[in-house]
Amino acid sequence: MADNGLLITGVEEQSIGEELGLKPGDKLVAINNQPVRDILDYRFLCAAEELVARVITQTGEEWELEIEKEYEEDLGLDFGEHSFGPTRRCHNRCLFCFVDQMAPKMRETLYIKDDDYRLSFWQGNFVTLTNVKEAELQRIIEQRLGPLYISVHTTNPELRVRMLNNRFAGKIMEQLKALAQAGITMHTQVVLCPDINDGPELKRTIEDLASLWPEVQSMAVVPVGVTKYREGLYNLRTFTPEEAGQVIELVESYQEEFMERYDYPFVFASDEFYVMAGKTIPATEKYGDFPQTENGVGLARLFLDQWEAVKDELPESLPFNRIVTLVTGTSGAAILQQVVDRLNQIKGLQVHLAVVKNHFFGETVTVTGLLTASDIINALKDKNLGDALILPSVMLREGEEVFLDDLTVSDVAKQLQVKVEVVDGPIDLVEVVLGD
Repeated sequence: MADNGLLITGVEEQSIGEELGLKPGDKLVAINNQPVRDILDYRFLCAAEELVARVITQTGEEWELEIEKEYEEDLGLDFGEHSFGPTRRCHNRCLFCFVDQMAPKMRETLYIKDDDYRLSFWQGNFVTLTNVKEAELQRIIEQRLGPLYISVHTTNPELRVRMLNNRFAGKIMEQLKALAQAGITMHTQVVLCPDINDGPELKRTIEDLASLWPEVQSMAVVPVGVTKYREGLYNLRTFTPEEAGQVIELVESYQEEFMERYDYPFVFASDEFYVMAGKTIPATEKYGDFPQTENGVGLARLFLDQWEAVKDELPESLPFNRIVTLVTGTSGAAILQQVVDRLNQIKGLQVHLAVVKNHFFGETVTVTGLLTASDIINALKDKNLGDALILPSVMLREGEEVFLDDLTVSDVAKQLQVKVEVVDGPIDLVEVVLGD
């Protein structure tokens, strides 16, 4: 965000911006006397048929441009990485913060903690609202910045202040109520910590957030992640299987209540709780419209449903012999084992499931998405991996072939002397396994 406007990095051909003579390097300072602080202001202020835009050109000239256009018509301007300016950093010191538990000497971007309500609307990032002032709350309402994704953790003001280590954290229900009354939709999450915000506190949080339905559209309950790098941090532990089962029972009892009240389950336990407790993943209809898959809620069910759709189309045999190895973290083992068992019924095909423990972060971290290349290499070196090693795409940085430890897919292939294939879901998996 910048007081002197948004830097234009591109102008679409045959757009209003091009007709006006705007060029990369110019700055859009204001529209209709309202400052343009970021792309959200730009989008909101452009929604009009008559505009007066103030621009400072790259040569320092100041232009005032009168524009007539269709209401929904864009000016055709691109702001690239300058769309938001500096990202708002997190000023909380949460007892359970995963970033504080990262291994040392990793890439700098992994240690960045953002807490920017603009990115919550734009990208679906979860935010705590502790750094949102009244004027910004009004901006959210005026510009209809929803849905927002909000990390609540507890609705008990005193407990939230303690959990987030932030004296401004206790007003969360006031903020949520203000947003709900204005019709702003929200999705919420609770990172559940044993003996802190579970039990009666979790009940209170569920009931408080459900009272704001339908503006608060969902609530995910996710278990706290605990790595081996907690020196000097609050003494947290993970849930036992029995405790995980109790969380599920509580959540599912509320789901039944909310189905009667709202015709929607509203609150969801993450897949990790079901794995911890050794319980069956719920049926598809228990997840509503799957509002929080990015939070690990319902991903296992979607995977199983997609698997059901493709498994009956599998061949009885292959025209050649093929051996492959499929990698998973410990939490994904039970689900993938049933897939592997079915694939191994195909004549000529052998699929080995390699369950890799997480030594990089510690064995209490079990999700596949946090496995590193170094753990995979150390677990599988000197083993016969067959014709291909298959890795779920969730292990890699989005859009790249880089693991959390900065090693690459090519590094794994070179170290293990095997062809590596990256897959994204059951359809992709079947194609690679069969050698299509």
